[in-house]
Amino acid sequence: MDRALSVFDQWTQENNDLIKKYQLQDGGQDVSNQSHNQTQRLKWCLSEFHKLLRKIQGIPAQADHAQLELAVVYNACVCAIAQSQFSEAESLFIQATNRVLHITGEGDDASDLCVRWKTVFKSVENPALKPCVLYLFCLQWALWLATCQLKVIQDLQSEISSLCETLCGDDWGITTKRKLSNIPMLMMNPRRLSELLQICTSIGQGAEKLSDGRSSEALSSLQTASTMPAPRALVAFTHLLSGFCLAHMRRPQMALQFYRKALETDPRCICALYQSMLIYRQQGNTQAEIQALRLLHKSLMMPSASQPTLADTHPLSPSLFLSSQSLTTLLSVPSALSVLHSMALKCVLHGSCCFCRVSEGVEHYLDLLAALQSEDQNNVLAEVHTLPRLPELYLEAGAALLIDQRPADCMALCNEVISTTMELVPEKVVLEEQEEKSEPETRELSVHRDDKVAIMLWTAAAYLLQGHCHTHRRDWKQAVTHYTRSINLLVKVCIKKKGSQPQIPTADITANLGTNLYILQRLKGLSLAGRGLSFTQMDRLKEALRDLQLSLHAFPDCERSGLWCGEVLWRLSRRQEAAACWKKTWSISPQSLDDRVPVYLHELQDGASLDSSELRHRIQELGLA
Repeated sequence: MDRALSVFDQWTQENNDLIKKYQLQDGGQDVSNQSHNQTQRLKWCLSEFHKLLRKIQGIPAQADHAQLELAVVYNACVCAIAQSQFSEAESLFIQATNRVLHITGEGDDASDLCVRWKTVFKSVENPALKPCVLYLFCLQWALWLATCQLKVIQDLQSEISSLCETLCGDDWGITTKRKLSNIPMLMMNPRRLSELLQICTSIGQGAEKLSDGRSSEALSSLQTASTMPAPRALVAFTHLLSGFCLAHMRRPQMALQFYRKALETDPRCICALYQSMLIYRQQGNTQAEIQALRLLHKSLMMPSASQPTLADTHPLSPSLFLSSQSLTTLLSVPSALSVLHSMALKCVLHGSCCFCRVSEGVEHYLDLLAALQSEDQNNVLAEVHTLPRLPELYLEAGAALLIDQRPADCMALCNEVISTTMELVPEKVVLEEQEEKSEPETRELSVHRDDKVAIMLWTAAAYLLQGHCHTHRRDWKQAVTHYTRSINLLVKVCIKKKGSQPQIPTADITANLGTNLYILQRLKGLSLAGRGLSFTQMDRLKEALRDLQLSLHAFPDCERSGLWCGEVLWRLSRRQEAAACWKKTWSISPQSLDDRVPVYLHELQDGASLDSSELRHRIQELGLA
């Protein structure tokens, strides 16, 4: 017969059996089921380790028995931290350090856990007890990192360095001794855990330094961390953050090299691709930017993109230790729909000068609208807040279709906008000049007012695009009708400055009054220009001149209005004025369109255009060149 096991041997066996049961993985299940099952196993293990711990702690604390007790505490803490039960783990650490101090005869009055750990290290001399204390301290380090207490880690840096040296030396045979049945097993190898914590700490500290503006200091420590033994995904993070540092240090080419290195190390490091795209955008390299957007969108659409890139079969995953706000901010990546929108817009705006085509941008817009209308609303709704509002997307897509010579499809999308917004358009909107500091109630009224203006602008823009569609078809009468509908809506917006009556806004009073009014004036200028051009084609020159001059009053930089205004003056035999108008138009340097100007408010080419070389020839004939 087998020799009857002692009570401590039984408890050791019970501890080891719990770990073996946890390690039995359920196969043939998808990721969500595996994650759920792991959570359930951890919850069950924590409960069982607590039961076992209560048995062990029921007898007086002795050095001979402390090895088992601390091993069970270690295992219980692993289960607690893995489930983010940090207060539970903290309580176990306090109990464990109290037991150790009681065994060594030291007092346990220190309320500060850092001071308590330092006292524990000084008091423990027993060679059987010391490694167990170090293993537990390694897990305490994990808890501090998981709760983003980087300052505490820095304060105990010398103790942590000593711990790492000891564990790397494997002085107590961490690997080999665990195979013996009378040695309590651990849920996670302390040596492997310390290696994981070293690189995660370096990444976390690097992110903090980067956020504080200490880029060169962060770069040095990250370069050291990149040589540490660690999973490829974590090494990729060190290269990624190094790229961040170099970008902040205004060394974009070096930053691109490190982003490329991060992707070569771990192709799932999507943030490196996103940051590369941002650098290309800053450099004005549109072709490279669009290519990066394509790759980024493709990566985000892959099933693995929705799964954690740092998934781990061990209970303590690296992602648990990389949760600081600074790091989360740095690693943020836009949604797949936002990237699709950026790609669509870039292709449309730069289709004529890049390898991409406008038709490609149109397809991206149609895919985006289809995704927003799809039945799979759970994922879509989470991404909608990062996109322009739906009527704006319809208008952008409509403009793209028009640029791609598809006026009928543009008309259809504009009809959707008009049918949705027309009934909500207010009879009149009066915008009052606001104080710099407004009360919450005033701000709420302001938001409500801006919504009214936005609805009016969307409807007017839809009519503007439809007017453009009719000019493409050279249906000048219908073009006038739709441009007029746009103008009639826009004149409903008035400005009321303090101490004065409401008035129609003009270019000089809207310069500092917000994006909506800037768009309002641009939209009014383009609508008047379109109607003026249509009147010109119908040989109604006086009406055309009126509209074109009003267009320039609302939107002085409108090249289309300036050129056609000169053309009308020329036809009215006011040739000196025409020449002056053309010269003034050409003297205005074209302004770069900022983010306030949607694509549907660009000066789109339509069914009628003027040849600038012909106009210059006319001026020469007058002898005014």
